[in-house]
Amino acid sequence: MPLLTKSRYRPWGVLLMLMLLAGCAGREMRMQEYDQDQAALSIERAMILASARQALGIPYRYGGTTMKGLDCSGLVQMAYANAGIDIPRTAHQQFSRVSLRDMTRPGDLLFFGSGSKATHVGIYLGDGLMVHAPGRGRQVTTTSLDLDYWQKRYLGTGGPAP
Repeated sequence: MPLLTKSRYRPWGVLLMLMLLAGCAGREMRMQEYDQDQAALSIERAMILASARQALGIPYRYGGTTMKGLDCSGLVQMAYANAGIDIPRTAHQQFSRVSLRDMTRPGDLLFFGSGSKATHVGIYLGDGLMVHAPGRGRQVTTTSLDLDYWQKRYLGTGGPAP
């Protein structure tokens, strides 16, 4: 049997190095852009986005799940229910029960917190924006995901919408 040369090992070494470097990288928000008409979205995603937009201006209410008042996970649960999709009640339950994915699409859930504990959730609108219920004394609003606040607390993207 002939001896293997160093050149035959080189691709494996490069591959191993790339895998190690990828493991050291932090989570990064990657958004997939769609045309303005959003023709690539499923009907469920379109309904989720419509419900989220309808909730803009609704006052924050801890534990709220109706248009009279919403918290972050209540907003998500309501918007998904309007699309016929059942989802758990709290941000952490939602985070622990949905499949995470690498690319964010409009209608996906964005999870924030620390470690592996999700403490906040929003719905991705597209164009680097999410709709969410930010907290006491505020209203459901949109915010840019470019803010350091969100970048530092980002845990992942997921959701059951087709």
